[in-house]
Amino acid sequence: MLHLLPLPFPSCPCGTRPPPRRFLDPGGGPPPSRGGGVRIFRRRALRGTDVRSDTPSSRKGRDDARLGGGAGQGGYDDGGGGGALLASVRRLLLLSGSAQDDAAGDEEEHGQFPKRWAIVFLCFSAFLLCNMDRVNMSIAILPMSAEFGWNPQTVGLIQSSFFWGYLLTQIAGGIWADTVGGKTVLGFGVIWWSIATALTPVAVKLGLPFLLVVRAFMGIGEGVAMPAMNNILSKWVPVSERSRSLALVYSGMYLGSVTGLAFSPLLIHQLGWPSVFYSFGSLGVVWFTIWVSKAYSTPLEDPGISAAEKKLITSQTTGGEPVKEIPWGLILSKPPVWALIVSHFCHNWGTFILLTWMPTYYNQVLKFNLTESSLFCVLPWLTMAVSANFGGWIADTLVSRGLSVTIVRKIMQSIGFLGPAFFLTQLSHIDSPAMAVLCMACSQGTDAFSQSGLYSNHQDIGPRYAGVLLGLSNTAGVLAGVLGTAATGYILQHGSWDDVFKLSVVLYLIGTLVWNLFSTGEKIID
Repeated sequence: MLHLLPLPFPSCPCGTRPPPRRFLDPGGGPPPSRGGGVRIFRRRALRGTDVRSDTPSSRKGRDDARLGGGAGQGGYDDGGGGGALLASVRRLLLLSGSAQDDAAGDEEEHGQFPKRWAIVFLCFSAFLLCNMDRVNMSIAILPMSAEFGWNPQTVGLIQSSFFWGYLLTQIAGGIWADTVGGKTVLGFGVIWWSIATALTPVAVKLGLPFLLVVRAFMGIGEGVAMPAMNNILSKWVPVSERSRSLALVYSGMYLGSVTGLAFSPLLIHQLGWPSVFYSFGSLGVVWFTIWVSKAYSTPLEDPGISAAEKKLITSQTTGGEPVKEIPWGLILSKPPVWALIVSHFCHNWGTFILLTWMPTYYNQVLKFNLTESSLFCVLPWLTMAVSANFGGWIADTLVSRGLSVTIVRKIMQSIGFLGPAFFLTQLSHIDSPAMAVLCMACSQGTDAFSQSGLYSNHQDIGPRYAGVLLGLSNTAGVLAGVLGTAATGYILQHGSWDDVFKLSVVLYLIGTLVWNLFSTGEKIID
């Protein structure tokens, strides 16, 4: 990669220097041929970025800007190549050579971290807490069921009660976010579910009905998070960074699972199972105070954002104005919307089963103890965090190189369906616990490519209604969680884990078929 970077040239014997190489900015100089210029123009048009004129005067201005900058401006005549090399690497890796170079260059000159990525990081940390608070029950349920004498059917009921509230607020959260703004809705969700998490030990001592209500209340808070996040990112993130930003945010969920599964058994052994809920719940209050002071629903509302970054964002995203009316008839009449809904159901059936029942599988089938179950559960989620970001980078690279968004979404989601289906079918033929854990990790790792498939598609087909669309499809996904989690408890009481995995594989195959027949990456709802 380093041979592509514009390095300073040593003085030539003749006293002249060769013309600078313009790999980072193809528009910065005359193209080598007419065909090359056309290809550059077409590539920029496909990216939706600025296509600058190539007149002699504009070339001269760009050459002057490139060659005349001093050390403070990142020019080539800085007395050494280190600064230019560092700046070139950063821009090559982060910006993919598009019109974002101009805005990012201004931000780098002033030492300003892009505000859009600060928003993405705050959303990432919210989703980290989201899954920490969700998976802690899957660990704590083991000593709790032993203490209170709960059978598998009761455990399944407790695990599924979270989804009762989660199901109720998906569409409502999407409507609220699209009409009021994502900042208010996401802040409400985090503080609500954090309080419910901290109240869980109190509810357990009061009785099973109280526990079911508190878990449902926790689901209400977490239910608005995904639609609100989708609304915020549709306003803050340019389309050329969409897959990467969503992959990073959703990898927060996976790392939240890793963190929750790693620390829960330690807290349980040292302080007892109630400490898990008290400590995890308190972290949400800390996040909320930062969110209220630093976040804004749109870049238009943020007084601290640079003019260059604001221009970049608003040129590639929907406007900051909230919608006044939801066109339900138009939305529900589109086959790609129904492809999203059905695919989300099929995807989440397997994902939520693994999320809630994996520690039990490791404990009962692979005969791991509580600590071993938690530690081995970390590996699949860690794999998902890595592969989600890898998949996001692949998807954005393919789009920036001219491949249609529709084809990219189909490829990524097909991997997200067929990968888990294949690896789950192998579990019934494996006797080694190590190989079973490896299969689980590979299943979850390929599942994470869905973040660049169906999870990115809401903003593709209807960016102004991204919150509502995610609320619709995730309602189906949550319904799969409710039915799948409860059904798994029933199946295990009357069947085996092989039956659980076979049903998940069937749904993955149905999702693959529907997605490839009816989905699109084009905007169909204006």
